[in-house]
Amino acid sequence: MTDTKLEFSPAASPLAERLLPAALEIIARYPEGRSRSALLPLLHLVQTEEGHVSPNGVAFCAEVLGINKAQVGAVATFYTMYKRRPTGEYLVSVCTNTLCNVLGGQEVYDQLSEHLGVGHDETTADGRITLEHAECLAACDYAPVVTVNYDFAVDQATPETAVGLVDKLRSGERPTPTRGARICSLKEMQTQLAGFDDLREGAVADGPAGAPTLRGVTLAQEHGVAVADFNPDTPITKTKPSPREEARTENRGKVATVVDKAASAVKAAAGKVEEVVERRSAKQATDNAGQPVTTGDVKDPETRTAETRNPDASTPDRTGTTDEKKPVATNPAEAAGAAANETAGDGKPAGDTERGESIVSREAADRKSGGTDPNPGWQNVPRGEKEEK
Repeated sequence: MTDTKLEFSPAASPLAERLLPAALEIIARYPEGRSRSALLPLLHLVQTEEGHVSPNGVAFCAEVLGINKAQVGAVATFYTMYKRRPTGEYLVSVCTNTLCNVLGGQEVYDQLSEHLGVGHDETTADGRITLEHAECLAACDYAPVVTVNYDFAVDQATPETAVGLVDKLRSGERPTPTRGARICSLKEMQTQLAGFDDLREGAVADGPAGAPTLRGVTLAQEHGVAVADFNPDTPITKTKPSPREEARTENRGKVATVVDKAASAVKAAAGKVEEVVERRSAKQATDNAGQPVTTGDVKDPETRTAETRNPDASTPDRTGTTDEKKPVATNPAEAAGAAANETAGDGKPAGDTERGESIVSREAADRKSGGTDPNPGWQNVPRGEKEEK
C-alpha cells in the first residue's frame, strides 16, 4: 500500500500530512485485503492528534481504508473510548457500577462533579479534566476505583483522595498511582492504544502491586505452601516444547491419523457407490433403447382426484352430499338437536340446492310482505336505538 499514491479530500488532508506514515504502518500489520480491520487502532491514532474523533478524523480513516464515512462513524459512535468532542488532557473515570457504588463510588463521583463544576462527559474550563462515570473498570477487589486515561490511579477511593488527585493534575503534577503504570496524558495513552510504544522516560515503569493481587502469595507464605524445588529465578528453557505442547502435538497426530483413515474409508465407499450408479445407468440406457418416452402424469391435481373417485363419470359424484348416510343419534338430546338443525347440504351456495332454493324463496317473500328493511345498512341509514333483527 505504500507504493500507492493516495489522494485525500480537503477535510482529510491536514491529518494525512501528519498521520499517514503511522497509519500505513498500522494497516501493514493486517493481511492483504483485510485492511478494514485496522479501523480501531486508526481511530485511536486520530485521537493522538486531536484528543477526539473529529469529522476530519472520520474522513481520514474512511479515505485511507477505502470505505465510506458512515461505516467509520458507526464504529466511532459504538465504543465509548472514542470521543466525539474535545476531551481534556486527563480523562478521570469513576466506577459507579454495583460493587463500587455500594462502597461509595457514587459519593466519589458526586464530590468530584461538585468540586470541578462539571458533569458526566464534560470538561473543565482550563481543558485539564474531563469527568465521566464508568460502568465497570474490572477492579472489584479494589472498589471503589478511579482511573486516569484508563490507567488505575486511586484504589479504594474516597471523595477526599479523588479531589486531591484532580487538584494535583490541574496544577501540572502527575502523582504516583496507587498501583500500575505512571499517569500519562490522554493523547499519550492513545498512542499506546494505537499500538505504538510510549517513548517517555519511565513511561512503562512498574508500579507497586496491590494487596488483593498478592493475597494468594501472602496466604501461601503464611501457611508454608510452596512447590517443591521451585526456584523463581530459574530461567525458562526453550530447547524443547513443554509437556502440554508435546501432548497437544501428540493428540493432533492421533486425530490426524483417525481423520485420514476416515477420509480414506469415505472415499472408498463413494467410489463403490459411483461405480454401482454408473453400472445401473448404463444398463437402464440399454433396456430403454427404442422405447417411447413418457412425460409422466401432468394432469391438474383436482382433475386427477375427480377421476380417481369416478373414473368413467357413469354415476353422479355423491361425495359430501346429503345422500350420504347420516350419523345416528346416541341419545334423545342429540336427536332433538339434529332434528332442529338440518344438514347444510353439499356446501354449495344457497340456491344451488333444492333446500337452498326454498330458503331463498321464503326470505324473499318475507321481505316483500314486510316492506322496506327498517335498517338497511348498505344504504347508510342511521340505526335506531333498538335495532330490529
